[in-house]
Amino acid sequence: MELFLHYSLIPSLFIILVLSFLQRREERRRRNDTFYLLGNHFGIIVPLDFVGTFSNRWSYGVAFGATANKVMFLFSEGYQPLQVPQWAQAFVLLIGGIEVGLSHFPFFACLSSEFRLVSSILGFSYSLIWFAVTVLQISQCPSGQFVGRFEALVFYWPSLLCLLFLLGRFLHMFVKALRVYLGWELQVEEKPILEVHQAEHVKQLLRKPCLPERKKTWFQTRIYEWDPCFQFPSRMIGTIVLAFICLYLFIVIEFCMFVYVRDELDGLEGQMEGYIASMNQTGTLTPVILRVKELISVSKGVWVVTILPASLTCVSYLFHILACYRKHMKRLWAGDKHFLPLRFHNPTSSESVVAIARYSGWQIAYILWGYLIIHVVQSLCGMMIMYGLVLPVIHNQGLEMLQRLGIGTLTISIVLGIMILQVWIAASFFLQPKLGPADKQKPLALNNRRVFHNFNYFLFFYNVLLGLGACLSRLLISCILGTWLIARIDRTIMQSGYERADMGFSAWIGMLYVDHYHTNPVLVSFCHILITGHRERKLQQVIKYWCLNQSTGPRVSARSRTRWFLLLTLIKNPRLIMLRKSKPGHGSPELTHILLTCSEC
Repeated sequence: MELFLHYSLIPSLFIILVLSFLQRREERRRRNDTFYLLGNHFGIIVPLDFVGTFSNRWSYGVAFGATANKVMFLFSEGYQPLQVPQWAQAFVLLIGGIEVGLSHFPFFACLSSEFRLVSSILGFSYSLIWFAVTVLQISQCPSGQFVGRFEALVFYWPSLLCLLFLLGRFLHMFVKALRVYLGWELQVEEKPILEVHQAEHVKQLLRKPCLPERKKTWFQTRIYEWDPCFQFPSRMIGTIVLAFICLYLFIVIEFCMFVYVRDELDGLEGQMEGYIASMNQTGTLTPVILRVKELISVSKGVWVVTILPASLTCVSYLFHILACYRKHMKRLWAGDKHFLPLRFHNPTSSESVVAIARYSGWQIAYILWGYLIIHVVQSLCGMMIMYGLVLPVIHNQGLEMLQRLGIGTLTISIVLGIMILQVWIAASFFLQPKLGPADKQKPLALNNRRVFHNFNYFLFFYNVLLGLGACLSRLLISCILGTWLIARIDRTIMQSGYERADMGFSAWIGMLYVDHYHTNPVLVSFCHILITGHRERKLQQVIKYWCLNQSTGPRVSARSRTRWFLLLTLIKNPRLIMLRKSKPGHGSPELTHILLTCSEC
């Protein structure tokens, strides 16, 4: 597959050249430029509009999904086309990323090209080549040392499914383009400036709000509520699809590594038993060896059990990211920036432009690293539960465990009770009464000041000891929340004032601002009204002049107009002059000579 990736650049470049030749440039070169000979051919191909594309969203998403295996190779740094020193590995990864992107460029270029007939044929052929090579890879090397007989199928079936979808999509494009070419269907108009859901959003803003709102269901309240006036752009759909497939591949790779480590641990356990048996003729194992064996067994079981909750956590994060994207975009459309830190209210334009390119790749990397970190944290929590609750019961130490648990719970309860008691005493004795019966709380005015000062003095030394536990709990909670939310790029894990240090959150905010400025329905509707009004005014002027000419009648005779058109035709096509039949008495050689001279000039 790696060798085929290198050779796939040849058909990829060929497809890019063909589509670039068909693409027209809007501005032609000057006559003194060498590229003027190319005319307006060889325009720049856009594989995917990363800002504001709402058509073919799932097709682009599946095209991203077809690159999942190569993305995982890049993520693991296993794909390195060149052998260079260690300090130049960053350049090698950059070259590898460009090569992977160039090899999959035809998928996106053929989907976005306006020349549907040619692009559908080229895209279908290229997808068929990749599909055939992938099937050949699975058939020739089906088994592996970790999963077994179907290891290649386990790794490559998402790519096969994506390639099958692309084959069907390109076939559908070819049928539609062929029907248009044969005249059986009308040509689809160019991409509209204003999308349907954007127009519906503006209409909803102009309507009066309905006072009696419909009661939402549990699914709409807790999980997701569909909004017909909002659509996710193609970039978000592609990012989520690729993140799902990469997460699946990452879990499979992790499971394979676990199988390898488990076999090594089993071998180590067998060696330990053999060593103890050889050292002790009775064959009994020492307590240390028993504890090591128990640790290995517990760690293996906890690691397998926590795979499911860790994967479900990351999957829920992917869906939650979509919900947060919609919620944040709607708030920005409404002019609400209070949910953002103060430092991000006016980000620089350059940072936002770079963020739109960073976000998709960083989101996938955050999800993969987040899964691994969450899995490790959940495994540590599982080990604590096993050694704190389960194993004591297995070793007939349940009463001791319950005693320690009861003492710990009682200690924490007493500490929390004293903290709550301080608040109650302060509210009851050290604050003045309410100013009015409708007030919810007492005013911040001290009462019984002498008792208050003695209360603070005697609790000062106790709060020093209490602060030690509060500091440790703060550190523990920060570590747990930080590791648990590491995959959430839409939420910063830094403290207030240090949000700039969170590069992932900065990329999220920059991406939101770019989409806000380029896909705001109100702004797009305003531009649509301006462009439509300009076109209508030009059309009205043309109709007006045509009607005036029709009402006043022709200023010249039809014969004179025909002769004038004939003269223009002969000047632009001088060869027709020699082929015309001249009647006797009409025309002259001088006129023919003049026309030929004018045409040469």
